[in-house]
Amino acid sequence: MLQPPIARTQPKELASPHGTRTDNYYWLNEPDNPAVIDYLKAENAYFDQQMAPVKELEEQLFQEMKGRIKETDESVPYRDNGYYYYARYEAGGEYPLYCRKKGSLDGPEEILLHGNEMGQGHAYFAIGGYEVSDNNELLAYSTDTVSRRLYTVRFKNLATGELYPEQIENVEGAGVWAADNQTFFYAKKDVETLLPYQIYRHTLGADPAHDVLVYEEKDNTFYTHVGRSKSKKYLQIVLSSSLSSETRYLDAATPTGEFAVFLPREDDHLYEVEDANGQYYVRTNWQAPNFRVVCTPLDSTAKTSWQDVIPARPEVFIDQMELFRDYLVLNERKDGLLQLRVIRWQDRRDEYLKFSEVAYTATIGTNPEFDTQVLRFHYTSFSTPVSTYDYDMATRQQTLRKEQPVLGNFAKSDYVEERTFVPARDGKLIPISIVYKKGFAKDGTGPLLQYAYGSYGYSLDPTFSAARLSLLDRGFAYVLCHIRGGQELGRQWFEDGRMLRKINSFHDFIDCSEYLIAKQYTAPAKLFAMGGSAGGLLMGGIINMRPDLYKGVLAAVPFVDVVTTMSDESIPLTTGEYDQWGNPADKPYYDYMLSYSPYDNVRAQAYPNMLVTTGLHDSQVQYYEPAKWVAKLRALKTDHNLLLLHTDLEAGHGGASGRFQALRDVARQYAFMLLLLK
Repeated sequence: MLQPPIARTQPKELASPHGTRTDNYYWLNEPDNPAVIDYLKAENAYFDQQMAPVKELEEQLFQEMKGRIKETDESVPYRDNGYYYYARYEAGGEYPLYCRKKGSLDGPEEILLHGNEMGQGHAYFAIGGYEVSDNNELLAYSTDTVSRRLYTVRFKNLATGELYPEQIENVEGAGVWAADNQTFFYAKKDVETLLPYQIYRHTLGADPAHDVLVYEEKDNTFYTHVGRSKSKKYLQIVLSSSLSSETRYLDAATPTGEFAVFLPREDDHLYEVEDANGQYYVRTNWQAPNFRVVCTPLDSTAKTSWQDVIPARPEVFIDQMELFRDYLVLNERKDGLLQLRVIRWQDRRDEYLKFSEVAYTATIGTNPEFDTQVLRFHYTSFSTPVSTYDYDMATRQQTLRKEQPVLGNFAKSDYVEERTFVPARDGKLIPISIVYKKGFAKDGTGPLLQYAYGSYGYSLDPTFSAARLSLLDRGFAYVLCHIRGGQELGRQWFEDGRMLRKINSFHDFIDCSEYLIAKQYTAPAKLFAMGGSAGGLLMGGIINMRPDLYKGVLAAVPFVDVVTTMSDESIPLTTGEYDQWGNPADKPYYDYMLSYSPYDNVRAQAYPNMLVTTGLHDSQVQYYEPAKWVAKLRALKTDHNLLLLHTDLEAGHGGASGRFQALRDVARQYAFMLLLLK
């Protein structure tokens, strides 16, 4: 058998005012060093050798997953400014075609962007976004061919098909047009930290070197974005951190004017602004931890003018708002579940849309038009494919426009969904969502995959996965744990899983594992855990604390070297994360991070079987974090369990690009678990 690669040790002292640590594998932070690439390739070779017994199964899984996808498919069109927009896929194609039709769905198709043609010759390709000008004649779009999320913007004349010569590099997304159909605003990124921090104004046809800097954010804990209000009346610069935000606005008809501040940023105040019917509407957590909606006149943005539209309620978290001429629509969370609430401006009559499944996800869809009584929304659950609905807010009639097709012998009724609450060690109740195929026996003999994230206030909701059917049909149960650090149970749920309370996230996940074992959904010999990115931090934490609970752990692009990363402001995205983990320049945060940082807490003990994945070009979690972690685990662990590292040498944080290639990552993960059950 091929022996696992052993990374050489090269001790480096990492000094800080609060202590000195020694990192034997710091040298792996050199992507241009041939020895680093050789090590990553050696790990990939070891991965291939160890996975050889299930190579055919991996290919079978991939073909199975691909076979459930309708290759020739398209999204439900939405109407905007006289056109119907949609995306479609062609048989065998990896990338979407973005299209539109004028006036009617019976009109001729106009292809705006042909993803398959654009992606030819690139190992990685992604379209970041596109924006059409008000006169419907100009297209701005962005692409990334490296997977660092540093996009390049180009412009296309939709009447002639001509591509304009200018290209704007290192930007975020596609930006926005002003109302004059000539001026374009975009956010520039720092190429080292990947932080969007500047807003520029570009005139179509001009040399980008002469673009005008209209705003620069000096606080490197804030992200800088540019957008346009739904009414299209205002351009908006949105400055945001985890706990604070600020909006600046400018009449879109006067793009060379000065942006005005809606409300200056304040600590612990998040807000977003839209305008409708002669007023501003603000979703705000000022004096309302779970948010409320207020209104204020267009000529007075100060808090003294604010009036409640939807008052704060401690038991309900307002997740999103959508404004129409005659209606306000809210995505609200109650008891961890998303709800859709429709409110008529005229008499404040409101209605909650009703859904029958015990665990589901219902979200506001794409609704660019203001003067309409039709709400587009999406619905899905563990057993219901993503479904697009139109809801007539006047007649209260609901129309299913499309349920994502699943080819093969899939039937919703073959699967059972459950939702329950798990008591945590401190008495809190953790919501969990469960799915399995009928016939799954709760006698401790079944395999189970437990998944969670638990960071940034990002909530995980039950959604359908055609790929996941390959696990469920092989006898697995799948459990989504809504642990602290997300916002499933409101803002306090997030607060209780960050900074000096981060340990709650790890404890919650472990407590859910023990519950699932106690209730005989599974047993340690059949229990698998998975998380990615900050969820990979979760995986690193739980295996240091309770390695005995798991047969195998899958850590995707894991953030595991917390203290080192958060101490280096040159690393992409570090400064914007201080609100999540703390700043290690302050001793209380340094000590606390050090207490749970997976890399720093690897020790001589038995660990579960592990599959760790990363991408060489990862823009969020640099490849060397998981690489160093695996090297240290190899040196210290006392077991003979599998420890595999797979590095995609062409991809970044999101893995392989393309509609089908991304499924190879999933097939690899599933094959790893099935190998361990042989």
